Amino acid sequence: MDTAERLVESTRELLWERGYTGTSPKGIQQRAGVGQGSMYHHFAGKPDLALAAIRRTAEEMRAKAEEEFSAPGSAVDRVTAYLLRERDVLKGCPIGRLTQDPDVMGAPALRAPVDETLAWLRERLAEVLAEGRERGELNAALDPQAIAATVVAVLQGGYVLARAADSVQPFDQAIAGVLGLLAAHISTPGT
Repeated sequence: MDTAERLVESTRELLWERGYTGTSPKGIQQRAGVGQGSMYHHFAGKPDLALAAIRRTAEEMRAKAEEEFSAPGSAVDRVTAYLLRERDVLKGCPIGRLTQDPDVMGAPALRAPVDETLAWLRERLAEVLAEGRERGELNAALDPQAIAATVVAVLQGGYVLARAADSVQPFDQAIAGVLGLLAAHISTPGT
């Protein structure tokens, strides 16, 4: 891994663990094992490096989600696979956590990939659910946009509840709850 790559990866880890304010250039350099000159050779400063790290995290999050959303199976199967995949619940969502960081939300350039990723997630979930509705897997009355927004809100809220309780149980319970609500919209043949 080259120097620029180590810097981006170190910044990603630190942003997830400490947030923007708690991520210092010195901390990034130490974690990456590089000197100050190397950091500023590759990046204009902390905001530039943070933007590269947030974009990388957003790209990875989208790619992982897309694996489940584009897999074979019913819409509910694909959404279920997405919600039940392996996650480091107690660390929280690496993108969702940034919404609680005033320095990220106050900087339009840093905020943009966070907002774009959450908007993409809602839209992509809505597309999967609309497809399920069109194929007759889900009730015709299902509102894909509203259900997608609910799924994302429950997922992000589940992370917050788990972190507050220092237990994955609230997250698991929230996911089971939203899956139960989604199951209530499954169409049964002949009805």
